[in-house]
Amino acid sequence: MNTFKLYLQKYTPLQQILFLAFAVRLISVFFSRGFGFHDDHFLIIEASQSWVDGHDYNNWLPSETDPNRQPSGHPLFYVGFQFLFFKLLKILSITDPQTKMFFVRLLHALWSLLIIKYAYKITEKLSTIKIANYVGVFLAVFWFMPFISVRNLAELVCLPPLMLGIFLIIEKQTFKNYLFAGLLFGVAFSIRFQIVFMLAGLGIAILILKTPFKYILSIVLGFIITILFTCGLVDYIIWKIPFAEFMGYVQYNLDNANSYGTDNWHMYFDLLLGLLIPPLSFVLFAGYFYSYKKTIILFWPVLIYFAFHTYFPNKQERFILTIIPIYLIGGTIGAFMLYEKYKPKFSAKLIKICIWFVIGLNTILLAFLSPSYGKRHRVESVYYLSKLPDCNAFYIEDSNKEDDFLMPPLFYFGKWFSVYGINKVNNPEKTLSYYNGQKGKDKPNYIIFMQAEHIDERVAEVKKYFPKLTYVTTITPSNLDQLLYWLNPLNDNHTAYIYKLS
Repeated sequence: MNTFKLYLQKYTPLQQILFLAFAVRLISVFFSRGFGFHDDHFLIIEASQSWVDGHDYNNWLPSETDPNRQPSGHPLFYVGFQFLFFKLLKILSITDPQTKMFFVRLLHALWSLLIIKYAYKITEKLSTIKIANYVGVFLAVFWFMPFISVRNLAELVCLPPLMLGIFLIIEKQTFKNYLFAGLLFGVAFSIRFQIVFMLAGLGIAILILKTPFKYILSIVLGFIITILFTCGLVDYIIWKIPFAEFMGYVQYNLDNANSYGTDNWHMYFDLLLGLLIPPLSFVLFAGYFYSYKKTIILFWPVLIYFAFHTYFPNKQERFILTIIPIYLIGGTIGAFMLYEKYKPKFSAKLIKICIWFVIGLNTILLAFLSPSYGKRHRVESVYYLSKLPDCNAFYIEDSNKEDDFLMPPLFYFGKWFSVYGINKVNNPEKTLSYYNGQKGKDKPNYIIFMQAEHIDERVAEVKKYFPKLTYVTTITPSNLDQLLYWLNPLNDNHTAYIYKLS
């Protein structure tokens, strides 16, 4: 033990925290396969790999066969880097989907360490090393951080340049620092358009702090320079219109504000207070507001972003992840300020009980979530079929639904085709007509039945039209998927049943 302590003393507290964070994230790198949300797979992995393979999975790019196609409103900067990464893996002859995703998770785990590094440095500048240590440890081992850090979430990927830019502003008020900060803010915006609301809050903070005009000018100049290349030039090359994707993004959200993902107005309050584990989450919430004068450069970006997303009807859980590291800095600084002010009024025993409760619950949740396999039934069913030499393509049977079906992640199949879903509208009789009209080597010869509900009746119905249907195997969801389904049945985390058509 003494040898270990001597070994640790060779490194700074920040280095020790980064080692801890990477060690915990390695568990997710090795074991947390699959994906967490729809967008971190289908909008990043499916799109970029399909481009490598000469396809356009999401129909995001101009097409000679579809001259009326319009920009879909997705930033191409991040998915473009993912495309280049898959290109590199292809050159290195790394073709297995699970192996490729291992390296993707490893890359994101390393990138996420920059969030911790600059959160630490920002806290150290605004407060003390002691409080910076707490912020660093929170971000290193909070129960959900390793799991989401290895995912392809633009909500987190945009944070390192944003936080480095904020640190440069806090570090030293020079034209160079502000110019470089503006360049970095442009990069963050190019990864995640919604960052514009945090930048608006940052602008308010800079004005309140009475920042000299020349520094404001430099930060705006840096931002414009970056987006002229990442959003202006790139979009012009692709669409012949600068900023085409951003304009498409704005229009799409205006048109679809109530289309999906809506929830009650206090959804994000619930998430903040739940994710960060009560009673600690309540202390951090109070601390965030209490420290607003001291952390004004952090307070306004979080507040504006949070306020807009609370007001806007389309609410999705992952949106709130963007502010958590910055919110934690302000909340932790404020929590210690409150503690110092009101320490005599609190029971030391009660505080100790609360601390051990948070540590204990966080440890249990961390141990459960970090190695969890997200959307296992969807990934493994498709990956299983990719290993069968006679599998050309497949149907998805999801007839518990009216006119929809659960999208399969074709990245794990290694082939790109238009997936046909069997549901109440496209019933087995219509499917047989469609099947008879298909020709060639890509004609489906397997069916994946999604969900266990009414499975016997559904199989029997399909067998009326495909009498040679034979059972192959069952793919069960992971423990995480089962828990999420238990908590909210709207989560499509079900058992998958694979059958062969002939």
